[in-house]
Amino acid sequence: MAPAAPVVEVRGLTREYQLGAERVRALRGVSLSVYAGEMVAIMGTSGSGKSTLMNVLGCLDRPTAGEYLLGGVAVGDLDDDALADIRGERLGFVFQGFNLLPRTTAVENVALPMLYDRKGRFADPTARAVAALQRVGLGERLNHQPNELSGGQQQRVAIARAIVTEPRLLLADEPTGNLDSRTTVEIMALFQALNDDGVTLMIVTHEDEVAAFCKRAVTLKDGQIVRDVPVEQRRAASGLDGGAS
Repeated sequence: MAPAAPVVEVRGLTREYQLGAERVRALRGVSLSVYAGEMVAIMGTSGSGKSTLMNVLGCLDRPTAGEYLLGGVAVGDLDDDALADIRGERLGFVFQGFNLLPRTTAVENVALPMLYDRKGRFADPTARAVAALQRVGLGERLNHQPNELSGGQQQRVAIARAIVTEPRLLLADEPTGNLDSRTTVEIMALFQALNDDGVTLMIVTHEDEVAAFCKRAVTLKDGQIVRDVPVEQRRAASGLDGGAS
């Protein structure tokens, strides 16, 4: 049996920006494959290109050169309407700032992506939103507004919103950046549980503690991948295990 095609496949991806007289190369020939069921940390310092890569993978930005296939679909060939459909059908997003609508209940926030569905895939958005909130442990907070929820609970709402359409890929950009250490552990454990259920995740982070929850760590520097290893191998090479038994 032939191996399954990657969920994400990028080949020679380049992204350049013109800043005044200066040409900035944010990505320099990045090639990467991510398969169904993986949980990948995208790491690097500020300016490494990790957020630019995430924007391209999320169809929020177009590469200057190179090829990007999402589930076998050549994204670079799509117009803006088709890209919007891709974002709505195949991708889920979680951001550092939660991005919830104020004065709107958790259920209404989670149902929002389905209101923009142009293909009528969701017969009962409210029921799906309730189920997604129950899945992330917020079944008792359905009608709470963001200002009535803790930071961790708000991020759980954002995660429910990201998974309610059952995307092929969940992209998270510094999802614990606004959370304390205990809540960070809770949110990353939730991501692990979703991954165990078959959700494919790519998580941008600069924190080793967050990457430790993933299965694979891809490190960028100056717009290029400089390391792509299983997390256990990265921890051992960096001495992060501390010799504990």
